[in-house]
Amino acid sequence: MTTNSIRSQTIALAGLLQSVCLVDQIARTGEYAPESFNPLINSLFEFDAASAEDVFGGLHGVKQGLTVINDLFGGDSEGHNKAVIRYALGLLILEKKLSRDQKIMATIHSRLEHTSLKVEHFTSNVGSTASSIAAIYQDTVSTFKYRIQINGSMQQLQNSANADNIRALLLAGIRSTVMWRQMGGRRWQLVLRHRAILSMARDLLQDL
Repeated sequence: MTTNSIRSQTIALAGLLQSVCLVDQIARTGEYAPESFNPLINSLFEFDAASAEDVFGGLHGVKQGLTVINDLFGGDSEGHNKAVIRYALGLLILEKKLSRDQKIMATIHSRLEHTSLKVEHFTSNVGSTASSIAAIYQDTVSTFKYRIQINGSMQQLQNSANADNIRALLLAGIRSTVMWRQMGGRRWQLVLRHRAILSMARDLLQDL
């Protein structure tokens, strides 16, 4: 792999891991950091970004995800429970199934474009779009037999706003996974090339 491809894959992977980390946080506590949440939601409306980092509005948009890569690939994974890894692997499976269904992919793209127009013209509050994005997830990805089971506090999971945010983040995570595969990312690389990914993540964190 070239340095540029490793960089792009690492940024996309950071987006995926940041998404599932926020899913876990919301499911357990109902809380999240806007500086981590907003770039992921905005990434769904970046249809023609010039680079991987532009999808997230810059490297700062995936700072949390880069930190997770540093922790997981660097051997300090105590702060990240098994649920986070399970959710990430689940999104890899869902993205693969989605890639085989061009009709659903086209539906998602079309509805995101429609939602982006509403966001652009009617609101600058990213959180207010979560219900629209969640509806897209429910009508498309949730129709697959394989589903990701989210664990957490029943009180938080029964909160409609939390549920919308979680579904929106799952779709953002899939968007990152699609980009990761488009950049040449493969599951076997997470094992055989983890040192190169870890090194790149650390270099990117130093740039922030």
